[in-house]
This record gives sequence, C-alpha cells and structure tokens, in this order.
Amino acid sequence: MIDLSAGPLIMGILNTTPDSFYDGGVLHAGCGGVDLDRALDHALAMIEAGASIIDIGGESSRPGAEKVPAREEIERTVPLIALLREKCDILISIDTFKAEVAEEALQAGANMVNDISGFTFDHDLPAVCRKYEAAVVLMHTAVRPESMQWSMAAEEKGGDIVTRVSRFLARSIALAEKHSIKDIFIDPGFGFGKSVAENFKLLDQLDALLALGRPILAGLSRKSFLGHAITRPGGETPPPSERLAATIAAQTIALMRGAAILRVHDVAAAAACASIVHATRNPSS
Repeated sequence: MIDLSAGPLIMGILNTTPDSFYDGGVLHAGCGGVDLDRALDHALAMIEAGASIIDIGGESSRPGAEKVPAREEIERTVPLIALLREKCDILISIDTFKAEVAEEALQAGANMVNDISGFTFDHDLPAVCRKYEAAVVLMHTAVRPESMQWSMAAEEKGGDIVTRVSRFLARSIALAEKHSIKDIFIDPGFGFGKSVAENFKLLDQLDALLALGRPILAGLSRKSFLGHAITRPGGETPPPSERLAATIAAQTIALMRGAAILRVHDVAAAAACASIVHATRNPSS
C-alpha cells in the first residue's frame, strides 16, 4: 500500500511523447526515439526536488492527440522504466489505458497504472493490474482524447459535473474491487471533456469525492482551463509556459479540499505548496 501518512505526495510527470501539450518532444533524440540518458536525468532531478512517484507516459492524452500503437508506446516507456528501476526504488507509474503496455511496464518494474479511462477503454486492464498487484489511478473522462477539444462542454448528461464524475468513479472503483485491487486512487480528470466552468466547479467541490472512500489525485498542472481565468488585457489566454502561478493556486485549493497526490510538471514548486498546506493543517507536527 502507498503510504500517505506523512502528507500529500507529488507525482512527477515524465512524458516520452513528441506531442504532449506542455513538454512534448523535450526527451526525444534526433532520430525520433527517446533520449534515455536525458529522460533518466530528468526523473532523478524530479526525485531530488521532492517527487515520490514518477509517472511515465508514452502517448499524449491532450485534446486531439493521435493514437499510438501499443508496441510504440512500449518502446517509448519500458526501457526507461527498467533503467530507472535499476537506479532507485522510487514508485513508478505507467500512464496508459492499454493492458499490453501496462503488463510490460509492470514486468519492467512499475508499481502503478495510471488509467485516464477509469478501466473503460481496455477491459483486460483490471486483470493485468490484479496479476501484478499494482496500485491504480482511475480517472474520469467522458470522451477519448482524439475526440476531445480544448475546454469543450461535457457530452455526458444526467446531473451536474460533480454528480457525473462521482457516479463514473464509483463504477470504476467497483470494477477494481471486483478484481481484488486494493490500492485504488481516483482522479476527477480536470480538463478531460469538461467545460471551463465545470472544471472550476469540480475543483471547488473536490471534497465531495472523498465520500467515495479513496484518495484523490489532482492533475491540474498548467491545464487549459486555468489559462481562461488569467486572460491578458484583450482576452488573450496565456500559453502553458505562463500558467505556473495559476497552477500553484489551483493545487493549493485541491489540497485544501482533500487531494492526496498532485500530478505535476513543476515538482519543486508543487512540493513547497504541499508542505505549506500540510503545515497549515498540522501546525503542531
């Protein structure tokens, strides 16, 4: 079981994709493959900065992202997972919804599967997680990334956003429990098939998801909806590179509403944020 007793944990994002919305392509070599040395150095730097989990992904989930074959996703992620596992005993998460990718990643040393679909895209994935006794992050999404648009209105109907997310995640948790998976985290899926207003409502009412009885992971880092709240004079939305302050503000709110893990690009800043919130809530510790 992942220990949350010392306070919120920081999950550092390590994308090996060429097209992620913020850091896409930075870890690719000139031939188009992953620069393993550079990727390893980045992972170790995040650990030094305060990350307790490294989340490695080989397929972008940004709106409109193209599908990646499982074999290519494996080639982008598994060698790095094996290399990082040789270097340290950090918790490693594989960011995938494909059972084939998850199995090879877990064999290489990953401990956790971060599934953006909450076990809805690949019905073989729960059995793989059970086989390797992996922890899981189950995220809410109403649509696949290739069908998503930036800050789109949600397509799923039947109640407000908090109700829809809660019902979806309850079903995902039940499926995980049916497969005897014990270490379960939930992610409301900020930015995935939700309007700007829905994202902010979900953030404000994040503590409502605590009723599901599972720790909450919040992935807010530099998301598009944050940019809509900090528009420049004239209405221009700042790019991801200029959304750090907004990200820290949102992460602070998430922690105050009960989030247990922050999934972030900026580890040192998020770790400092988590430390302040933890000290505020535990002034005598």
